[in-house]
Amino acid sequence: MPETISRHQRSAQGHLSPGEQLRTYAVVIPAKSAKGMKMRVHGFGRLGGELGDYLMQNVGAQSGGHGSVAAGVPGTSGALLLRVTDQRVGLVHPLDGTPVWEVPRAWVARVERRPRLQLMARFRLHFADGSWLALLTMRRRTIERFRSVIG
Repeated sequence: MPETISRHQRSAQGHLSPGEQLRTYAVVIPAKSAKGMKMRVHGFGRLGGELGDYLMQNVGAQSGGHGSVAAGVPGTSGALLLRVTDQRVGLVHPLDGTPVWEVPRAWVARVERRPRLQLMARFRLHFADGSWLALLTMRRRTIERFRSVIG
């Protein structure tokens, strides 16, 4: 009986170089493009939601100036797959595996778990140039998988 492969796994395995090995992948949302992180501030309504989105996208979403590894991540909308292979780390579209952004694996220094938000777990990818990028995921164990593969 053929092994069933999930849509996300198929996307994560897409566009790999010959001989490249997939290590792990998961659905993530880059914090700088996250929407809907509403703050429940009594009496502020829509303004609280706009403030929540602003803080998520601008405060603690990434570090590093123009030309840094983190600054190279394009603005996106919606969830992506963070894919780690033996050669690269990158964000790909979850439907077809088309790369959105990728860097050599050696450019990623470590993964840091951050305080959890209401529903989503938050972590940072730290890069060799000192910059970092904040990402959100639904499960803490996803962060632990990335830490075990990346460090």
